[in-house]
Amino acid sequence: MTGDEPFIAAVKPLVDAMGGEMLPPDEAGPDDVVLAWEGADAVAVRLPQLADSLDHILAAMERKRGKPLADLDRKAKQEVVRILEARGAFSVRHGVETVAGALGVSRFTVYNYLNREKGA
Repeated sequence: MTGDEPFIAAVKPLVDAMGGEMLPPDEAGPDDVVLAWEGADAVAVRLPQLADSLDHILAAMERKRGKPLADLDRKAKQEVVRILEARGAFSVRHGVETVAGALGVSRFTVYNYLNREKGA
């Protein structure tokens, strides 16, 4: 027992929500983030690749809604696009295509949702 278990338990939901991976600090690579607790390295966090983050966000949105995003009504899909835009999903290469696929709509429809939001 190292005494850092409460800290690790506290950060785990955040790491899971962002699609990261927790590993021992001595296994951290140069791009990993090592978190310290009470003056000692407690855990390393491996951040997801940006493209994987979008897939993780979409999966989390499906879990939250309890059904595939493609099964949502138009208004709910527009809300999903608004949330994703606020989170920067469309700055990722092929973001529009990925979101369109998850929503079961065309890229054109996603662009219409984005333009409608900007015009509101």
